[in-house]
Amino acid sequence: MLRIFTAVSIISFALMSGASAQEAAASKQNGERYTAAQLKQLVHSAHTSEQYQVLANYYAERERNFLQQAAQEKIEWQRRSQNLTGILAKYPRPADSAKYMYESYVYRASEAGSLSAKYRQDAEEARLKSAPQHM
Repeated sequence: MLRIFTAVSIISFALMSGASAQEAAASKQNGERYTAAQLKQLVHSAHTSEQYQVLANYYAERERNFLQQAAQEKIEWQRRSQNLTGILAKYPRPADSAKYMYESYVYRASEAGSLSAKYRQDAEEARLKSAPQHM
């Protein structure tokens, strides 16, 4: 009985690890996720229009993700706001925590949107610099 349980546990773990590795490889191919060091290196080495476009797309995707999380947190905030217990409630109330999470996601989305716009502009400027001049 113990052998069967051990064998099933090992197989389950192997399957989960394999799925996780495939998912990580797929997201790397799409360019969706970078480590902090990779992102920092990409920002410092970006000189071409394509490199700036990769950065712009990365930050645009982050903005979309944060806005999605903010929308979910706003729904949670509204739900929790209906369950106020009165003036004697301890701080922070669950509604306050949801509100702060919502505000955090909106702020982070705004930052990512600003960076996306900056890198799109940099990509356009790099494209214009590399384009042949006709006179």
